[in-house]
Amino acid sequence: MSPPRLLLLSLAALTAACASTPPPAAGPAPVEAGAPQPLADHDWVYDDDEGDLHLTYGRDESDDVWLTLRCEPGSGTIGLDQYVAPAGARVIALESGGDTETWPARPEPDELNDGVYLIAEAEAGTPVFQRFRRLGWLAAYGPDWRAPMVARPGSLPGIERFFAACG
Repeated sequence: MSPPRLLLLSLAALTAACASTPPPAAGPAPVEAGAPQPLADHDWVYDDDEGDLHLTYGRDESDDVWLTLRCEPGSGTIGLDQYVAPAGARVIALESGGDTETWPARPEPDELNDGVYLIAEAEAGTPVFQRFRRLGWLAAYGPDWRAPMVARPGSLPGIERFFAACG
């Protein structure tokens, strides 16, 4: 076989091999292995109450609320109200996709549930919030407990609106 013909056959084989490999698919990032799954009756709900923005996780159509994020548009600051925490807790600890953050919190009476809830403030640009914004889940945690709060697909745009507006 002549060298030019051998070169042409080699190039044809190489071209065929490249053509058989599909290009990487564009679109959303793959779901993390081990990512928490949404609860059937809980979700994140976005609310714009006359300029006071809220993103609340809880049970549909009930007073069963786990966490509320709140802000004034453009403030860059997020208020945290955590309703799931053990008695005596003095911090709010959140995690999303491996990013974690802890804020000192003060307890407030929770008359609706005959207990207390925790209040803290955070910067909107904190990495754990940015990861939550991308992944759609956030988990509150303590030394021996973890409460994942996972968005259903329909609530993802509300999460993005909240963080885009808060600044």
